[in-house]
Amino acid sequence: MGTIFTLFMVLIMIASVLLIIIIMAQNPKGGGLSSTFGGASSAQFGVQRTNDFMEKATWTIGITIVVLSILSVVLTAKPKMKMAPQAPAATEAPVQSAPATQPAPAPQQVPAGQ
Repeated sequence: MGTIFTLFMVLIMIASVLLIIIIMAQNPKGGGLSSTFGGASSAQFGVQRTNDFMEKATWTIGITIVVLSILSVVLTAKPKMKMAPQAPAATEAPVQSAPATQPAPAPQQVPAGQ
């Protein structure tokens, strides 16, 4: 594994732990669907500001985890190069030496008397 991939994984794990801590620290009373169905209001005694910060922090860290995950895939992926199919390279036959030339046959001598 590359060092960039390891760095991204460490950052994602840290962000995940922070997200868990922030979610666990949120006030469970009066938020989300429970307030819609008659739950207590979260705007009592300045709690609204804390809840706004916690909600923004939750969304920010969640988006950070998604972005880091996508970046880790994009930056550490091994590109598959598409190349046009090529004909296999022609292997050259071993160089053959030229055939030895045979000396031309010597002219036959015809006897003079014939």
